[in-house]
Amino acid sequence: MASGKDLIVSFGEMLIDFVPTVSGVSLAEAPGFIKAPGGAPANVAIAVARLGGRAAFLGKLGDDEFGRMLAGILRSNGVDDAGVLFDTGARTALAFVTLRADGEREFMFYRNPSADMLLEEGELNLDVIKSAAVFHYGSISLITEPCRSAHLKAMQVARDAGALLSYDPNLRLPLWPSAESAREQIMSIWDQADIIKVSDVELEFLTGTDSVQDDVVLTLWRPEFKLLLVTLGEKGCKYYTKDFRGSLDGFSVNTVDTTGAGDAFVGAMLTKIVADQSVLQSEEKLREVLRFANACGAITTTKKGAIPALPNKTEALELLKRD
Repeated sequence: MASGKDLIVSFGEMLIDFVPTVSGVSLAEAPGFIKAPGGAPANVAIAVARLGGRAAFLGKLGDDEFGRMLAGILRSNGVDDAGVLFDTGARTALAFVTLRADGEREFMFYRNPSADMLLEEGELNLDVIKSAAVFHYGSISLITEPCRSAHLKAMQVARDAGALLSYDPNLRLPLWPSAESAREQIMSIWDQADIIKVSDVELEFLTGTDSVQDDVVLTLWRPEFKLLLVTLGEKGCKYYTKDFRGSLDGFSVNTVDTTGAGDAFVGAMLTKIVADQSVLQSEEKLREVLRFANACGAITTTKKGAIPALPNKTEALELLKRD
């Protein structure tokens, strides 16, 4: 990683989640919805900025009221939006997210196509990408062209400029043509990442095995990886590097909505890694970082919506002290 760089650049989608005002109901039964800005890569960027890190977001929004609102939210949270573009011919993506009684989510997306899907290679802000210490992305931008080619180009530019590549597949099966297509495309860029975070649900999807045992997780390990993580919700996380592996317990909180918890975890982890790269070589330091990331993820589940629930450093430290 180039010296002096501390910028975390997130690439992909930003959208508006519409969250039912009442938990535990279907979309049809919901009496109303709360508008909540989201999109996993944007959530990560704002999570970084909330924790005092330097963040930029790269993506395309609709040239509409929602798109302008989302760009304003990035700026108001201290995220660099120099890589944000507006499309006059397509709308900003929307997602209706139901909160089941257990706090887990179900999705219905409106993007046919949405602006984020139409980002082209030639529209990428290469200066922002080349400034990245970490380039973070998901898999939704791999679903259709031209965004898929833009995604691959951005990864290559970031890699050539010396950035660490951070990948959170963020599986959203309803958006893919088929489960097979999702698995194939998610794995198509698997070997190129330095850091990968998957949830237990994504682990099962990618391995075909309902287990979080080491032998199952390690089928996804590659020799080039610096860190592979499996998040386990309230049960914490597991971590794997070339030299060590282990697990950490989560935090007990009053969970309302799990939207954005994984993004808060990733944002917290990346913020700490950028501040001290030796974290990846020291198990003691890594455990400290992941405990902080677990706390940030836990706090995010205590409120509805993703971005409104992302914690600042003070909130995270308070939970760490309490536990």
